[in-house]
Amino acid sequence: MAERTLDALRDEVAACRICRDTPLGGATARLPHEPRPVVVISSKARILIAGQAPGLKVHESGLPFNDASGDRLRDWLQVDREAFYDRDRFAIVPMGFCFPGYDAKGSDLPPRRECAPHWRARVISAMPQVELVLAIGQYAQAWHMGVTRRENMTETVRAWRMSLSCSRSPAILPLPHPSWRNTGWIRRNPWFEAELLPVLREQVQTLLG
Repeated sequence: MAERTLDALRDEVAACRICRDTPLGGATARLPHEPRPVVVISSKARILIAGQAPGLKVHESGLPFNDASGDRLRDWLQVDREAFYDRDRFAIVPMGFCFPGYDAKGSDLPPRRECAPHWRARVISAMPQVELVLAIGQYAQAWHMGVTRRENMTETVRAWRMSLSCSRSPAILPLPHPSWRNTGWIRRNPWFEAELLPVLREQVQTLLG
């Protein structure tokens, strides 16, 4: 029964067109291409990856994190592609389900504003078995962490120990986005690889069994 309910929810998400047909801001703010929601909703996964929004390569393939960012994320988690794309192991629900397009400088736009208010609470509540949320980037951290988020992404991630120690369920571990654009950030913050990543990998291996 639970899986049939999730199948129905998956079908609803796949058919979503609100950012194209009824966008916030009117017709001029509509998504400039056909929507393609890329979401992995799971009835068994104990780990939820909460990212920002699919990039162009993900939009084209329909596979979340099917790009260089995904390669880095899988390295952080120390899992291979087979494990990563096993929906019994990982749920993957970005803040925006569709590729939002590019800004004038060629960078990905932020997640669409329509998506999280319409879908997020419903999708997250459909996965009560999740024990750990990996909140990747400021948008996911703002939604999942609320007032416990710090003044910026760096300070939020730096306070990862406090986040993990909070008596809330599921536990939340904030992470930077694994984009190549954050390579400089990783170099400037060596504690991330030296201190946070070992704990992340330990948590993942424990929950994967």
